Amino acid sequence: MTPETPGRRSILFLGADAAYLYAFRAPLMRIFRRRGWRVVAVAGAGDPAQAARFEALGVEFLDWPMRKAGLDPVADLAPLWRLWRILRETRPDVLFAHTVKPVIYGLLLAWLAGTPRRTAMIPGLGYAFTDDPGLRRRLVGWLARTGYRLALARAQMVIFQNRDDLEVLRRAGVLAPDAPTGVVDGSGVDTGAFAPAPWPEGPPVFLMLARLLRDKGVHEFVEAARMVRRANPQARFVLAGGADANPAAVPPAQVAAWVAEGVIEAPGHVGDPRHLFADCHVFVLPSYYREGCPRVNLEAMAMGRAVVTTDWVGCRETVIDGETGLLVPPRDPAALGQALLALADDLPRARAMGEAGRRYCEERFELEAVAATTAGFIGGDPRLDEMR
Repeated sequence: MTPETPGRRSILFLGADAAYLYAFRAPLMRIFRRRGWRVVAVAGAGDPAQAARFEALGVEFLDWPMRKAGLDPVADLAPLWRLWRILRETRPDVLFAHTVKPVIYGLLLAWLAGTPRRTAMIPGLGYAFTDDPGLRRRLVGWLARTGYRLALARAQMVIFQNRDDLEVLRRAGVLAPDAPTGVVDGSGVDTGAFAPAPWPEGPPVFLMLARLLRDKGVHEFVEAARMVRRANPQARFVLAGGADANPAAVPPAQVAAWVAEGVIEAPGHVGDPRHLFADCHVFVLPSYYREGCPRVNLEAMAMGRAVVTTDWVGCRETVIDGETGLLVPPRDPAALGQALLALADDLPRARAMGEAGRRYCEERFELEAVAATTAGFIGGDPRLDEMR
């Protein structure tokens, strides 16, 4: 570990997955580096090459092999000890943690370690807070609520990506009524990297790009595809995303069966999805997962594509219904199919929605502006001196 320069402020970014931490928090890290802070990133690397990406930003990277999912506390003991040692050795002025385990474990250990400012981001409540009668989900939900209640009581700031999640935690008694909170427009989108793409020729192409989970609306997408293709056999439906360890994952064999049926195309995991956005006319995310503010919707809009998504937590934050896309009820494949069929029959309308969506991204979701707002909530202003 690099020795700390006396008088120099430091911030530790904590996440479960290094690739995710880099993809969503690199702009924030750049802001703190420009301010002269020491920045440390702590997450599970998976690939040793991940460290080089952080080092290129001037960020120190430390591996933290914490499992993103799983209910075995014994298996988490070694990672917890590792995190405790990191906090004691780096002694950050600010901890920024996001996603469930980093928030719960990170805030509690940082509190015990005497970290002056502890900030949590809740980028969607996810699997644990999705309505489901299953025993496993109820258990995961209880553990998440209990852990959040303990951890968020030790936070000086809790940042949300939509107001629905904030109110859910308040109503559940997880978040105190007077807890300091902030709401940001997701993680933003790089409107330069995701530039408008030429409008494709040919029959309508609908793209869904997501983790292949039931809660993301995968089954609803396939049912809607069947409905649209009965009226418009030339329409194409692309379902992109890799296998997932989440308990709600759609089995790869099921995806293969849909491909064999001819109802969808499934290219699997795609590292850079921009060519997929460019090749489609309409982007679809029929999620009833508790999203924060799905960046994939913003990326599609930034590239000039209409978005059809659900009138549901997080998703509805991204679309102006009837202007930049369409909102449909969650878990309603018939309503989704009707919306997609309407756009399949009127591609000029879909194109106009995509152009409006691009303008909306530039006005509300531009990456650097969202990152600057988030940095203000995290800390780094003169008031931090009062906590030293």
